[in-house]
Amino acid sequence: MTDTSIPSVDPAVDEENASTTAPDDVAETDAEGGAREKKAPAESELFRQSEIAADYIEGLLDILDYDGDIDELVSGGRPVVEVVGRRLQSLVGQRGATLEALQELARLAVFRQTGSPSRLLLDVGGYRATRRKELAAVAKNAVEKVKEYGEPVRLEPMSAFERKCVHDVVNAMSGVESESEGVEPNRRIVVSPAD
Repeated sequence: MTDTSIPSVDPAVDEENASTTAPDDVAETDAEGGAREKKAPAESELFRQSEIAADYIEGLLDILDYDGDIDELVSGGRPVVEVVGRRLQSLVGQRGATLEALQELARLAVFRQTGSPSRLLLDVGGYRATRRKELAAVAKNAVEKVKEYGEPVRLEPMSAFERKCVHDVVNAMSGVESESEGVEPNRRIVVSPAD
């Protein structure tokens, strides 16, 4: 029997700790233990990943009898698939839970065809852009409270995508810092005065 396990991209590393742009080089170790450089995937490979994922999502939309336009692109050094159309809210789900599940399925579809894990980002109906704006407001509010009272502020539990959005906003401000605590699905951000 063959091993059919599929390596998962750790969401905490994928969303929360990854920079918005991909590194040019990724260090790797050769058979003798020496370091060698491995290039990040080329844009053409990333675009291929987005095409594979878009085909998969299109198949799901057909099964569900949903209409939507699908765009595949590369943004910030990662493959992206955007689905736009009416009546797509059920594909987002409560606080993006369904969207996260669909993203994982699309990543698995990419893995099955390429043999490599993907950092694919899936968006439906502009949900992620809207949520980023909401989270920026939450982060700024937390920063204001920390600066006003000098005490840490604990935010509600969030997905890895949401935590990354908050970390990005907090890290761009002076006098404060953020860190994640807890275990999924109750992992949350604590915003504190900088030491």
